[in-house]
Amino acid sequence: MMIPNLEGYFREFVPMRDATLMALEEEARQQEIPIIGPVVGELLYVLALASQAKQILELGTATGYSAIYLARACEVSGGRVVTLERDESMARRAQANFQEAGVEHRIEVTVGDALQEMAKMSGPFDFIFMDIDKENYFHALPYCQKLLRSGGILVADNVGFQGADNFNQAVADHPEWRPVHLLCLLPLHSPEQDGLCLALRV
Repeated sequence: MMIPNLEGYFREFVPMRDATLMALEEEARQQEIPIIGPVVGELLYVLALASQAKQILELGTATGYSAIYLARACEVSGGRVVTLERDESMARRAQANFQEAGVEHRIEVTVGDALQEMAKMSGPFDFIFMDIDKENYFHALPYCQKLLRSGGILVADNVGFQGADNFNQAVADHPEWRPVHLLCLLPLHSPEQDGLCLALRV
């Protein structure tokens, strides 16, 4: 027998956040900035720590909400986050938010197109979080394959969007990835019903 009102029940387990994250959530709500929200944020923190990731690459910084979770995992592991953002003004906002959160020493922000910047990188990274334009997920996948170490983890947000379909198919069919696609209820995520892909580089 299932718990009644499952969505309402699981909303009771939304992780606690500090004032900085709560302020970013309110800002995102008012300005219609898509963010991952506290459930996916906590998932990133847990996965980064569980995988002992020290070199983390983020594709798509926005206001820095997700990078704060990743950087806080790096505070424990002694690692660092490299985050790529094509919008210079958004990158400046993120930098200010990193300082407010006290994690600026763990994060390197690079302004530029994610695909172009990845082409110049050598890696290896232990963990990649992808949250750029969904149509670019497919094109970013070969770079992720090149930059992520064997045994590293790729997390892709918003894979329920139509633009991510060819990525979903490609990562499922490729012998060097072991993915799991999850259809989720994600309170305070944009949107709250969406898909996540977690893929092990093998």
